[in-house]
Amino acid sequence: MVKIDTIILPDFPILLAPMEDVSDPPFRAVCKDNGADLMYSEFISSEGLIRNAIKSKVKLDFSEEERPFGIQIFGGDEEALSLSAKICEAVTPDLIDINFGCPVKKVALRGAGAGVLKDIDLMERLTSSVVKSTTLPVTVKTRLGWDDQTRNIEEVAERLQDVGIKALTIHGRTRTQMYKGEADWTLIGRVKNNPRIHIPIFGNGDIESPEKALEYKNRYGVDGIMIGRAAIGYPWIFNEIKYFLKTGNHLPPPTIEDRVAVCRKHLFKSVEWKNPIVGINEMRRHYANYLKGLPNIKEYRNKLVTLKTVEEIDEVLYDIEKTYSGFTFEKSAIELINYHEKCAV
Repeated sequence: MVKIDTIILPDFPILLAPMEDVSDPPFRAVCKDNGADLMYSEFISSEGLIRNAIKSKVKLDFSEEERPFGIQIFGGDEEALSLSAKICEAVTPDLIDINFGCPVKKVALRGAGAGVLKDIDLMERLTSSVVKSTTLPVTVKTRLGWDDQTRNIEEVAERLQDVGIKALTIHGRTRTQMYKGEADWTLIGRVKNNPRIHIPIFGNGDIESPEKALEYKNRYGVDGIMIGRAAIGYPWIFNEIKYFLKTGNHLPPPTIEDRVAVCRKHLFKSVEWKNPIVGINEMRRHYANYLKGLPNIKEYRNKLVTLKTVEEIDEVLYDIEKTYSGFTFEKSAIELINYHEKCAV
């Protein structure tokens, strides 16, 4: 087993990464159903929480079924982070995670997220302020460094452990890399194998198949892995990895019935959590991911992104299930990664 303070996780847990505008409660629900061991909120602005911003406060929502569950916060001010940690503690998550890894300009260039990687002293002070402000375990997610000249994660890991964090997740890229190029896990392995480090170390970046999960587990010795983009439209990846690690064999790929069932649950949860209009609108970006690989699916997909009632959408999903009954899918997690990257260009 792996322990984050008093939180007990299974051997080599598979974590769901906090992803802005993706890992909301409906998405987390289908990932939990399919084997995610630890999940987090979308990252939340400490300044937004203090201002009582509705967009920030709604991200605190989670259900008992999601436990163990962490709330992730970001910010570049000690007092604001400390106060936001107290606000988070009031809704009783299992842990608080600090985001020192978000590379997007609106966060990093304001001295938060990965922007803090430029100043390790500040990172240490910010972390210490959160640890001192809460009785909950505090963890951190970060990157190797700001750029290739400041790949300082080994020093960061020691210093953050010394001020009290209970686990560290490392994304194998620098901030300047964003999400481009191949993630470098070499330094992640060095952090894990540092005799001074006694907290769990989780690796993140480019894990899109059971084979790669096993390879990196054996090569770098990490305590677990975090999955992000590979779970979008393919939540089955968690159980696929677990099964492969245990048996050396592959689970059969999800059938069309499996895909429609998960898509339907995601839709219903989205409508329930938000409201029919917002839930239906925000669900539209997920259909292409769930239906990836089906031939001649464009007409159905166009209907799904234009219909305005749950009943109409459910009827189309039923038609898809009936039309493609018996269709055999290929393993598609890595294809979905490539698909998301193309859409982002």
